[in-house]
Amino acid sequence: MTRLLLIRHGPTHAKSMVGWSDLPADLSDTPALARLSAALPGDATVISSDLSRAVATADAIQGARPRLPHDPRLREMNFGAWELRRFKEVEAEDPDRLRAFWETPGDIRPPRGESWNDLRARADAAIDALIARHPGADLVVVAHFGLILSQYQRARAIPPAQAFGQKIDNLSLTELLHDGTGWRLGRINHCP
Repeated sequence: MTRLLLIRHGPTHAKSMVGWSDLPADLSDTPALARLSAALPGDATVISSDLSRAVATADAIQGARPRLPHDPRLREMNFGAWELRRFKEVEAEDPDRLRAFWETPGDIRPPRGESWNDLRARADAAIDALIARHPGADLVVVAHFGLILSQYQRARAIPPAQAFGQKIDNLSLTELLHDGTGWRLGRINHCP
């Protein structure tokens, strides 16, 4: 049984859509980071997205755990032309597409960005490769809201719009277990 311990990076405090922009994480809540690290198995292997907010969070919780190279496939959704823009700004410019993007996620994509299905395919491939290379291991994956939500959707076998109702906080732990044939849910959005 492979256990995925999906950690959302520390907060960026951005008030805009942040996907592939490399904003730093606020890691000043050292007690929360210490609790999170203590909640993880000591022999788990750590991997993160290549964006600095995930890398720095992984650094802060790694401890003596082994580390794999950063993986760009674990990045957040690419918001394309909407990147670093506020919701109201995009809504004023392209309300129909924005509404469809959030209300009926799937194939709708921001200009020059990714759709939910694009993100999900990229995330599934990255996670499947990790499981294949590390069967039966505990894997700490420090990533982003969209990536974690995509794997929650996958494990529950629910439509994207239903998955969007699940909260995934910064510095939270979402636990998914894969036995080679299917998924089981562990803790979801757990903040130790």
